[in-house]
Amino acid sequence: MTEQLFRVNNVELCCESFGNPADPAILLIMGAQASLVWWEEEFCRRLAAEGRFVIRYDNRDVGRSTVYEPGHPAYVFEDMVDDAAGILDVYGIERAHVAGMSMGGMLTQMMALRHPGRVRTVTLIATSNFAPELPPMEEKVAQFFADAASVDWSDKSAVTEFSVQKWRVLAGSKHSLDEPRIRALVEKELERSRSIASMTNHAILSGDFSYLARTAEISVPALIIHGTDDPIIPYAHGLSLAEKLPSARLLPLNGSGHELHPQEWDNVISAMAKHTAPQI
Repeated sequence: MTEQLFRVNNVELCCESFGNPADPAILLIMGAQASLVWWEEEFCRRLAAEGRFVIRYDNRDVGRSTVYEPGHPAYVFEDMVDDAAGILDVYGIERAHVAGMSMGGMLTQMMALRHPGRVRTVTLIATSNFAPELPPMEEKVAQFFADAASVDWSDKSAVTEFSVQKWRVLAGSKHSLDEPRIRALVEKELERSRSIASMTNHAILSGDFSYLARTAEISVPALIIHGTDDPIIPYAHGLSLAEKLPSARLLPLNGSGHELHPQEWDNVISAMAKHTAPQI
């Protein structure tokens, strides 16, 4: 249950596990510009209590993992997918259930296609295959991130305020923002970071996006979890995934935004436990 640094694909990746390694493994992949802290510790412990071996980790350029000069990421999305497979290797896991949120959900889809033998099921939270016909983010989100260009990434106080406001913009209508909780998570993230500004590299990453045109080829069971009020990846994206994936089940989070709110954890953990249960 303590964080460990592993050498994977010639980089350092910070990982933390919960539960019994003999139980079925769930690998959690977080979204852009977000470290492992956003898979909150209590969430991970509760998921592990369902009889799962849960692994969360920092992607490149966030948290305690390898970082690159801001504006110059020396890697592509496929490298991040290979990182996820490499983490399974260091834990001695042949196949795992893989769950990804936002960008992490995109990486999960790519992993199911790039490393199909390593993936038992996929859980796709607040994510998309970003098909061109799907609706764009809401204007308030686009404007918020456009204004982010003025953030001084060397000023922890400024970055903290920007990050708290980001989660306010991404929240849905059902749950009020728990600012003390969000602020504490932001502060923990910044304290753990090797280079705060490096997280912005996720916004300029490139890769082979042809994987995302192959969604229908993902044959493993899929659980789609999506907030109906998501302002950055609208709910229509989740509906589209549920229609295109051949073995998909949709769990709508009514009134939730681009978030995994604690008030939804009971519902989400129950669904994930059922989805990843051993097949008899």
